[in-house]
Amino acid sequence: MIMKKTLSILIFGALLQTAHAAPVQEVDRIVAVVNKSVITELDLQSRIAEAITSLKEQHVSAPPLEVLRRQVLDQMIGEATQIEFADNNHISISESDIDQAVLRVAERNKLDLAGLKAELKKQNIDFIRFRADVQREMLLARLKDSEVASRITVTDAEVDRALQNALASNNNEYHIANILVEVPERADAAQVEEKSQRAQQALALLNSGKPFGTVAASYSNSTNAMKGGDLGWRPAASLPAELVTILDGLQPGQHTAVVRTQQGFFIFQMVEKRSQHTQQIAEQYHVSHILIRTNEAVSEADAKAKILQIHDRILRGASFAEMAKLYSEDGSNSKGGDLGWLSLGDSVPEFEKAMTSLPLNTLSDPVRSPFGWHLILVQAKRSQDVSTERARMQMRQQIRARKIDEAYIDWTSQLRDAAFVQDRLNDK
Repeated sequence: MIMKKTLSILIFGALLQTAHAAPVQEVDRIVAVVNKSVITELDLQSRIAEAITSLKEQHVSAPPLEVLRRQVLDQMIGEATQIEFADNNHISISESDIDQAVLRVAERNKLDLAGLKAELKKQNIDFIRFRADVQREMLLARLKDSEVASRITVTDAEVDRALQNALASNNNEYHIANILVEVPERADAAQVEEKSQRAQQALALLNSGKPFGTVAASYSNSTNAMKGGDLGWRPAASLPAELVTILDGLQPGQHTAVVRTQQGFFIFQMVEKRSQHTQQIAEQYHVSHILIRTNEAVSEADAKAKILQIHDRILRGASFAEMAKLYSEDGSNSKGGDLGWLSLGDSVPEFEKAMTSLPLNTLSDPVRSPFGWHLILVQAKRSQDVSTERARMQMRQQIRARKIDEAYIDWTSQLRDAAFVQDRLNDK
């Protein structure tokens, strides 16, 4: 599928605005050992600066530095266990993929590579470290996709049940934020009580008037903690019935009490609430494509050479559908590359730009996207009421996103529990 994927570092303009607010120490030291890897003070300071900038972009006041140091280090420890898992399982990001990702950062900031390097230098950000950050974010995203998301399925029956559920008549959408105090999978009673008390401390701060985003940055174990706990918009019918009942009783700005789940203790905040539109008219494109992916075994040059060969064969009379069945590395290959009807916003920007500019039944030149190299063919265009179709698609996506979030929390928790961690943050 050519659905949108968000890679935080690629749209994270904050990296071009990072203010290194953490105090600089003249001598580096090790602040944590995670299995065979180490985290240094300078690594931690760099990530703290990024976290402060991220929170500022969310209009969230950063917590006290010592609290932030603990939160960021805990996040880095979790990431270190994932990166070691990737290394042990020969999962990596190719140099060409990193180069392409860096170029996309430059393009999204309306710069070329030289301009990006100049802007980074102006902000005292080392380009080599920036590139390493891009690689880390890409690797974590690939791990989440390969080890968690790729194993999640949503059946038609699940979508049907959700849409038929009485909650489906609730046309509300909720913009929510959360705080998660995670409970280890095999936690004993004392550990559960400790985590419960931590969640209650967070709740007490909220009740005393502390901003939700600041408390999330101080207490939450969720990966969105440094974004103030923001979860974005969620349709009512995609959420558990018990949670919707709670959310319906909240006004914007209000928060729940502590909610116990399998993953741990949650607190939710209602940011905004709205009703879905009953009719949605969209411009749609009936599209087919052929995709050649780049990965550890296929270089950028090899993938481009292969897509050019296929392009030439089609121009000389080969069937697009047959070439897709033979060579495309996408789930649509069995259907001759047919992706069906796509609306604006359904595909990544590079794919959409090519799709919307193509004349009907005209083969595109090779198009590069984060997924690899594409050939695109648009067979028809239409304007369509997509409210029912989009409701099913959104429901499927939301159910899948919820299942991925739950599975990812479980997976990362298991990695952390199995790791050897020596915390030296408070060593003198």
